[in-house]
Amino acid sequence: MKPPVGGQAVIEGVMMQNGERIALAVRRQSDGEIRVRSIPARTRFKRLGKIPFLRGTFRLYDMLSLGIRALNLSAQLAFPEDEQLGRTGSFFTFAIAIVFAIGVFILAPLYATNAFESLRTGNAIVFNLVEGLIRLTVLFLYLLVISRMKDIRRVFQYHGAEHKVVYTYEADEELTVENARKHTRLHPRCGTAFLMIVFVIAILVFSLVGNPVIWLKTLSRLALLPVVAGISYEALRFSGRTFDRWWVRLLAQPGLWLQRLTTAEPTDDMIEVAIASLKRALGTETQAPAAETES
Repeated sequence: MKPPVGGQAVIEGVMMQNGERIALAVRRQSDGEIRVRSIPARTRFKRLGKIPFLRGTFRLYDMLSLGIRALNLSAQLAFPEDEQLGRTGSFFTFAIAIVFAIGVFILAPLYATNAFESLRTGNAIVFNLVEGLIRLTVLFLYLLVISRMKDIRRVFQYHGAEHKVVYTYEADEELTVENARKHTRLHPRCGTAFLMIVFVIAILVFSLVGNPVIWLKTLSRLALLPVVAGISYEALRFSGRTFDRWWVRLLAQPGLWLQRLTTAEPTDDMIEVAIASLKRALGTETQAPAAETES
């Protein structure tokens, strides 16, 4: 069985990961040249990262850390003449993004639901179901709005290119633009599918707390986030391994539908970039350039 590969769309490019081999390919905007770099893996908590239901939180941390590094490097390669964020700036950007996500997608739906007295004093399952539906609505509207932004749409196109090239690899086809173009841009192991799983699992996990006063609800949401992440990660791994089963495909459909917002049909130039990234990650470049690695 072929080892699984995954990736992430970045600024004007794609990052691909094959185990400890991580590569980034970006099309430089000044001359259209594809620049490829290797990125060193920095896996923390290696032992804890192998324990089922605990590994989800630690893997999520590693993925977020790698994603920030890849985004920063892609900006440097695509727009070398522009001023870039330093490590301090990147840290604060990352921290602000986390606070924003927790505030908008976790706490805001909670307080919006709690504003209705009938829900605040009613059945816990109903409360958490309404809260979860509000959370999903906020996510949908957020993605809908940013998908209309020109720069974000280009990232979503590279996201589609990443999926098409991964499908080509999984089908054991030659990595060419022609082969990749025919594949769908929706993939069951996508981070968007993970988001959908997280939101559904959160409804179930938060329901276990009951319907206490608002400060206890707030603390429970924050404290149970690692539990939600751990269960969601295992669910995503399971769906990726067993996607050929009809009932798994059925359950995975909402995540695939949501990807219609976070992916877009790429151009051939974008697919070329994704192929260059995957070839470096696989170590199959026909003319391997001198090793260029992010410091």
